[in-house]
Amino acid sequence: MSPINDDEILPLSLEHSFWTWSAQGKVSPIPVTRAKGVYFWDASGKRYLDFNSMTMCVNIGHGDERVIEAMVQQIRELPFAAPGMATRARAELGQLLAEVTPPGLTKFLYTLGGADANENAVKLARGYTGRHKILTRYRSYHGATAGAMALTGDPRRTAWEPDLMPGVVHFLDPYRYRSTFHQGRPELSEEEFTRDYLNHLEEIIQYENPNTIAAILMETVTGTNGVIIPPEGYLQGVRAICDRYGIVMISDEVMSGFGRTGEWFAVNHWNVVPDMITMAKGLTSAYAPLGCVAMKPEIAAAFDDRVYEGGLTFNAHPVSLAAAIANIRVIQADHLIEKARETGKVMADMLAELVERHPSVGEVRSIGLFGIIELVKNKTTREPLSPWNKTNATMAAVKKYLLDHGIFMSIHWHTLLLLPPLIITPEQLAEGFAVIDQALEIADKATV
Repeated sequence: MSPINDDEILPLSLEHSFWTWSAQGKVSPIPVTRAKGVYFWDASGKRYLDFNSMTMCVNIGHGDERVIEAMVQQIRELPFAAPGMATRARAELGQLLAEVTPPGLTKFLYTLGGADANENAVKLARGYTGRHKILTRYRSYHGATAGAMALTGDPRRTAWEPDLMPGVVHFLDPYRYRSTFHQGRPELSEEEFTRDYLNHLEEIIQYENPNTIAAILMETVTGTNGVIIPPEGYLQGVRAICDRYGIVMISDEVMSGFGRTGEWFAVNHWNVVPDMITMAKGLTSAYAPLGCVAMKPEIAAAFDDRVYEGGLTFNAHPVSLAAAIANIRVIQADHLIEKARETGKVMADMLAELVERHPSVGEVRSIGLFGIIELVKNKTTREPLSPWNKTNATMAAVKKYLLDHGIFMSIHWHTLLLLPPLIITPEQLAEGFAVIDQALEIADKATV
């Protein structure tokens, strides 16, 4: 078979691929040929500014030779070892992760990605507590496998019901802009807001019987469903509730970990230590597939004398572990966490300016380089510009304008997500925001 030319990438991919999250007759993928830094290029040579880190994962940017070389060296030394074996890469990554995770999380179970990290965290919590139920939030997304989809609260779950993992109960997110409990009460203090949502959670726990609940699993900062940043006191309150009832607290940091929010993990902003953290994406910056469950030793110790019935053929794959080690070293050497914190302030200022200029921008939220633009038909009523679980013609036009002008972003219903690589400069941010500013004029025309 002869090598495939650039102009064959798209037609052959369309001919032979089945595409996820897509109606097969409506897919329109970008035929990507190369990527470097904060940019990637398609088969025609067109350059795109990657404002989404591909799938919210390329935290250190594209094409970092230090990670690539580490992977090549690992392939030459030991390309694979069975999951039950100890390797140099496993030893080194465990030591590194113990240094960067919150104190006390020193045991690590490696998986292939975020979904199976969350599923394994649930198995561990159930085995550790002897309880069955798992509480998660309605605006959560935890993965696309049957177990992780059951944990998910958003509409991606309902498409596959009822054939999902049983025992999951959902509760409401502390979403100030669209608070179920506080509509028309802008004067409400953050302390009162937090208290009401903690009371809501505790009421659900009482209804479900706390003695049946193994874990509360939450995205520390809600991801695709709104970049909902927990109000002050909320995570501390959840930690206290878990302690009170013997419930395991699991923080899903698949999207928010490894510098995305300006800390190694988002929980660090609130000085909260969960019992487990699930991670993927930024763990390797997507240079290789890898997920992980970080846990306290007492959870691991529950399986000292009984078998943990779970495993993966590619658990702790040496090449993926080598990518993670090199990735963490790059984050440290290049001070990317500090950089995300400082550049995040620049992005927050740029976002705030959009609220002032555009009638369609109802609210913006960000923490570090993790942001969102929420579009509305009317700033007073806060009616979303596109309905729940739909991308209407206006949002499709906004997305098309962005792509036509070389800006790659994730559009989710009525929101625009901003998760650029942590290496992005203020000048590159300004390059992207100039196009966003123009694209929002399309949305402005749909306001009333």
